[in-house]
Amino acid sequence: MKRFLIFLITITIITGCQNNKTFTVKGVIKKVTRKVIYLTRVDVDKPVIIDSSKISKKGKFSFKVRASEPDFYQLEYSDSDFVNLLAEPGEKINLEFKEDKLFGDYSITGSKGSEQVKMLDLRLADTKRKLDSLRNIYEKAAKEPGFEERGPELESQFNSLIKEQRKKNIEFIIGNISSMASIKALYQKIDDDMYVLYEPRDLQYLKIVADSLVHFYPGSKHVQALARDLSKEMNRMYTQQIQQMADTIPETKLDPDLKDINGNRIALSSLRGKYVLVTFWSVTSKDCIADNLQLKEFYRRYNRYGFEIYQINLDQSEEDWKRAVRFDELPWINTREDDPLNPVNARLFNVKSLPANYLFDKKGQIIAFNLFGRSLQIKLDQLFNN
Repeated sequence: MKRFLIFLITITIITGCQNNKTFTVKGVIKKVTRKVIYLTRVDVDKPVIIDSSKISKKGKFSFKVRASEPDFYQLEYSDSDFVNLLAEPGEKINLEFKEDKLFGDYSITGSKGSEQVKMLDLRLADTKRKLDSLRNIYEKAAKEPGFEERGPELESQFNSLIKEQRKKNIEFIIGNISSMASIKALYQKIDDDMYVLYEPRDLQYLKIVADSLVHFYPGSKHVQALARDLSKEMNRMYTQQIQQMADTIPETKLDPDLKDINGNRIALSSLRGKYVLVTFWSVTSKDCIADNLQLKEFYRRYNRYGFEIYQINLDQSEEDWKRAVRFDELPWINTREDDPLNPVNARLFNVKSLPANYLFDKKGQIIAFNLFGRSLQIKLDQLFNN
């Protein structure tokens, strides 16, 4: 198990004596082999020891920590023997360890976040053990007759394990987007070079969590740093060995299929082979109107080279939409949500404000989003003038 957790939240240890500004950690170790146990706080990418406790002859220990917000901790014997906690002010955390090692066979109560972290840790550890076993089998099989058939079968099993781990992490994130434990699910890694969430499209889950935590912890500099660093980490994923992985995971396609102003259905996927800017807008937004007028110039300049705009309107009034399209003479593909009161595509694209846009490459992959004005012009110049 890796020593350092990639968490990007720090905690402020404050003075005062309010009960709701502290949490306690108490535990019992059945097989006592150590005299001292330590509590560390995960500070960016390294643990910082904040307290220690003597272990009694009966294996008991305890900590009381002042804290102002939820954060990640490690309860440890050493750098290689520890368990992770997600503690909140007011919690009374109780642990029981049945072996002389901490990580593995232990129970925890009194902290939902810590229980979630334990589940994530143990589940990933189990997946890693299975992957290691398959690697060993694969290496032996490679030296034996019949590997031509056995090899692909083992590779399929390997990819299935990775697929299942990714699916479980996504399910956890969707069900716990307001919990700091989702940060751990976002940043878990199969190995040094590969995240559990390794698909480029997994960027949406990082954004969902960042947006949620900003809502629940407004003004926190740590949450703001999280959002910035999460985006940076996801960008790094695009250049890693992900493309070498055999992807057997069924994708949720971002493929709007909507009626245009003439009542004809047009699917975004029908535009493969072109660079397509998918934009969301409303006739009631002055920013959207101004953006449309600028897009007309970009469209005039680059459409002949393979640039298309697929615009999705979110207004409830179909007549207002059609009137605005005709009045401003918008020359691209103009569509509207089938049910503006239930904007399915806006939700899938995680649209939070208008205007919003996503730039797709010729293969139908998102290569940029929310580029406006000069930033969009620079990007289009890079695509069509190089």
